[in-house]
Amino acid sequence: MAKYVLKFSKEGYFKYTSHLDLLRLFKRSFKRVGIKLDYSHGFNPHPKMGFAQPLSLGYSSISELLEFETSQDILVEEIKNKLDSIMPEGLKILGCVEYKEDGKTLAALTESAEYVIGIPFGEELLKGKSCEEICHEFLSQEHIIVKKKQKKSKELVDLDIKTKIIKLAFSKVNGKIIVSASLDAGSESNLSPELLIDAIIRFLNIDVSRYDIDVMRVNIIFSNKFTI
Repeated sequence: MAKYVLKFSKEGYFKYTSHLDLLRLFKRSFKRVGIKLDYSHGFNPHPKMGFAQPLSLGYSSISELLEFETSQDILVEEIKNKLDSIMPEGLKILGCVEYKEDGKTLAALTESAEYVIGIPFGEELLKGKSCEEICHEFLSQEHIIVKKKQKKSKELVDLDIKTKIIKLAFSKVNGKIIVSASLDAGSESNLSPELLIDAIIRFLNIDVSRYDIDVMRVNIIFSNKFTI
């Protein structure tokens, strides 16, 4: 048995594929290229694989990570090349490494995630200010309050997301405000980019459709400093 981590990008129309459908695709792909996954035991065995941090529907990414275990040792380059040769358009295998650390999975070790968000705007929005000034004003608020729906009750409650924003920067590119954000992620503290987007739109008083806003995840940070 061996453990591996696969890095891949998810772009184009494939950003509308759910993480469950993506797991099914990888399961079939491993079988197709002859890589035997290790399975759990019990009444309903399933392949030992999972994403470090599932990606929300509609988000693209250049740094998705899939953990998996095989029933035999395989060269990482062989895994990468075999899988990349059959990936559909929109999915690109970027790398593969052995994961030799014992204990917690990458999902349990996730601390934060980095995103690039593109929000269309009119020039009148800036009112003579730089993007740096606007970002500073946004972060200078004593509280950044958003409405979050509770999972069980479905009630909307106020949530202050300011302490969950690790880093934030605004820039202007081709008629869009580009938001570069590092946000809490993982089981202990987590901030969805959707809540940040909502806060920024309300702060700037922008009338823009959510469908015109692009979100890309560019990195995931782990407490054990794992990188690939």
